[in-house]
Amino acid sequence: MSQIEEKGQRVVVKPDQDIVSAMSEAFKSELLSLLNKGFKELDIDMSEIEMIDSIGLGVLIATHNSLIKTGGKLMVSHVSDEIYDLFKTMSLDRHFEVHAASK
Repeated sequence: MSQIEEKGQRVVVKPDQDIVSAMSEAFKSELLSLLNKGFKELDIDMSEIEMIDSIGLGVLIATHNSLIKTGGKLMVSHVSDEIYDLFKTMSLDRHFEVHAASK
């Protein structure tokens, strides 16, 4: 389960485990619930995340796409250098904000 901190129309979601297929359905449900509450900005705080797989990436991309349709935006923060490099390689940083933990 993620820590969730609401700040007006913005919400910070801090997953407590790696974003991989085993937890993806629960994480996707958490994010969908927040979208259904009308939040326009989601910040995924990845400070506790060491790994993300293709299913986890798919959850982030789907969340981004849903937010765009409602005029919202996705931001991913406190990303490890390895995951940051992955996001850059896949050009995901062109679609949503990505902030490395070390930068």
